[in-house]
Amino acid sequence: MSIDNVKNYISTVRRDFADKPFSEDMASDDPFQQYAVWFQEAMDSQILDPYAACLSTATKDGIVSSRMLYIRGVNDDGFIFYTNYNSNKGQEIDQNKHGALNVFWGELERQIRIEGKIEKVSSVTSDQYFNARPRASQLGAWASNQSKILKDRGELTDRLTYYEQKFSNMPVPRPPHWGGFCLIPMKVEFWQGRPSRLHDRIVYSRKETTWVKNRLSP
Repeated sequence: MSIDNVKNYISTVRRDFADKPFSEDMASDDPFQQYAVWFQEAMDSQILDPYAACLSTATKDGIVSSRMLYIRGVNDDGFIFYTNYNSNKGQEIDQNKHGALNVFWGELERQIRIEGKIEKVSSVTSDQYFNARPRASQLGAWASNQSKILKDRGELTDRLTYYEQKFSNMPVPRPPHWGGFCLIPMKVEFWQGRPSRLHDRIVYSRKETTWVKNRLSP
């Protein structure tokens, strides 16, 4: 396919959305509970990786970057993910605590937008998650200098071999440069696709210790 064909496709091919409503009355008063309801429906629909989300972060100068990752925990504060603290996203979070997650379930014509501040989770929380990971993933956390340039694939596999030997016949400890972050939401929007692009958008905004729920124009 040529780039002209690509341009033609994305500018002319359209489909409409199903007529599945989402109203203020249907939405829970708590965004975490509403997330749980939609997550259960995503699981019931056998969506691949329903915990996948796009994380957007920015440098201190406001240069934004995004990447897909897995939400690996939800607590009373927010949504937890894990990474190398020295990675690009880890460095950006260190410079600028504001971030956003976008969960997209195309099969259900739904997305959840989560905006707030990002903080490190406790070392205990990071240890618990790391210790529950497969051993190969634990070793990978040591072998990968995430976001840094590699001369070739062999450099990575050599590092993996090194750590396999270093931690042979013993538990793999959590690297000091690896752990969890929690995005603490100040705003959570639930988006349901509707016909003619007249989508349903219910947004929750945090007001001190309570959540205020409103409908947004599509």
